[in-house]
Amino acid sequence: MSLNKISFVCIVALLTIISVPACAQDLLAKQAPVDRRMKMVDTLALRPAMENEEARLTANALYDDWNNTYAHRATELPDSFRINLKHFCMPTESRVVTSNFGARWGRAHKGIDIKVYIGDTIRAAFSGKVRMVKYEAAGYGKYVVIRHQNGLETIYGHMSDWLVKENEVVKAGQPIGLGGNTGRSTGSHLHFETRLCGVALNPALMFDFRNQDVVDDYYMFRKNKYEQESVVANQLRGKIGNGGYVASDVRGETIPGKRNAEAKNKNEESKNAEIRYHKVAVGETLYSIAKRRKVTVDELCRMNHLTRDIKVRPGQLLRYS
Repeated sequence: MSLNKISFVCIVALLTIISVPACAQDLLAKQAPVDRRMKMVDTLALRPAMENEEARLTANALYDDWNNTYAHRATELPDSFRINLKHFCMPTESRVVTSNFGARWGRAHKGIDIKVYIGDTIRAAFSGKVRMVKYEAAGYGKYVVIRHQNGLETIYGHMSDWLVKENEVVKAGQPIGLGGNTGRSTGSHLHFETRLCGVALNPALMFDFRNQDVVDDYYMFRKNKYEQESVVANQLRGKIGNGGYVASDVRGETIPGKRNAEAKNKNEESKNAEIRYHKVAVGETLYSIAKRRKVTVDELCRMNHLTRDIKVRPGQLLRYS
């Protein structure tokens, strides 16, 4: 083979070798947007499954067993635990708390009593699995216990009927029973408990029945601060009266004009003496809240021990009366 031919072959081979990485790079460059799109699709598809798995692990980490024989059994509480309150549903549309969590009649009251009428719909507060559907004549009456993916267990007592069965998986907001007056009860109401590791926590730490909302997206339980926080929660979102409520009161509607004068005056006196709070929404300021609640900024600052230049945060509770 001549020198010219050998040179030609070498040049062709060299160009071929150089062009391969270039082609490969072009191919990778074209493929990159497709890979990013596929990764995004995979992430969106897997996210619910990942969240469910995370939630399942959260609940499983707190409880050693699944038992349908006891309503609650206290185990060791963690020093701290973050409870996810997102994706909630108020268990009842009633805004009337008739009895607080805490000491009552010489004994501990482990939940909150909310005024409901016989037959009112009671709903699951969060998604979860029904652990118990039982009747207890000297206590809860007809009740349901649900273990939730956020680590909580909720108990719904004194119902007139059940709408779920044990081991049934339920979604937040799903009807689970009807309001009633069964068991140890002096009038139709819902006894509602929130428990962590079997230990009763004050529902007012998490639920604001008057405003039909949760207090925040999360509640950080701390063993060394819980009792003090529970007292404060009762003051902010606790008891607003006992007995004598008609349906419009329970559902937050206007009091009918036909109510007798004595009951109306009694209700007005209660309202006048009541401390009221505003839950700060995104974008609100002291000035916009003062205007909405018809008070001055100075009054807001005085009642909440604030300065005029402070920035309020979403979810913060401000007293305005």
